[in-house]
Amino acid sequence: MILGAGSIGERHIEVLQSLGFHNLHVYRQRMLPLRNVATDSVHCFTDFSEINSIKPYAAIICTPTSQHLSGVMACIEQGIHVLVEKPLTSKIVEIDPLIHAAQQKNVLIQVGYMLRYHPLMQQLKSIIQSNRFNNLLSFSTYWGEYLPHWHPWEDYRSSYAARKDLGGGVALTLSHDLDIVNWLIGDLPANWKRTFNYRSDLEVDVEAGASFLMEYAGGITGVVQLNYYQKIPKRTYDFVFDEAVIEFDYFQNKMTIRTESGVEVVENKGFERNEMFRQQTLAFFKNTQSEKRNTLTQQYLTESDVIIKMCS
Repeated sequence: MILGAGSIGERHIEVLQSLGFHNLHVYRQRMLPLRNVATDSVHCFTDFSEINSIKPYAAIICTPTSQHLSGVMACIEQGIHVLVEKPLTSKIVEIDPLIHAAQQKNVLIQVGYMLRYHPLMQQLKSIIQSNRFNNLLSFSTYWGEYLPHWHPWEDYRSSYAARKDLGGGVALTLSHDLDIVNWLIGDLPANWKRTFNYRSDLEVDVEAGASFLMEYAGGITGVVQLNYYQKIPKRTYDFVFDEAVIEFDYFQNKMTIRTESGVEVVENKGFERNEMFRQQTLAFFKNTQSEKRNTLTQQYLTESDVIIKMCS
């Protein structure tokens, strides 16, 4: 079951269909036309009580951020495994009761940070874990794009990213970068500071820029910068080791490893963004079958909880 059929909801439908799933049920609050998915290829419904007869095995939640938590809770009550688009919620909540409820029903709750499934990010994680260049010392990430360019077919001012009541704001909307540095390091920050930028001329009632300074127990420090007021896109990840500097340019899909002995360039030609979603979906279904799914649920929700606190 897919909850919500906006652009990300349709992407998930397309990914599921590409993986051979055809028994797809789409819950919508309004029965609007689908943009990229054949209407007769899925079952759309607006009465949530229909899930009692559908009895879905799993749900992917793609509603606006402010509706994520209620969707998760509704699925837990029905014993449905959940992959919820980031972030889990837009507000600080008590996370332990949610973990307990999921474990009582023995269902998996996974948060959709698909950047973990980028091949070059996975290669970078292997480099960090193997100590190939000795210690990781620090990092700096930068992600800037222009919100009105995201979905040219709609008024950006009405999008969830632009509205506080829908859980918007650049920090939560682009929180992939907070998650990815935590995942790469394999730890959650011991200390952090953040500042928001409201200076742009975008017509939004949320922050359009955010900067985070992070420190980990092992001594690693880093900076994460986010904005959606930048008209010239840039998305880069720089990691400094004892013996190397690694630069990953997301838009060029290229990782450059610089050492005193030379430069190595790693490119992932032919990469498609949907491949991250495919791998995430496959991992999700594998996790639903894992005997460790209660532990995985606790891990995913704890990681997400820290990010929400950092952004609030």
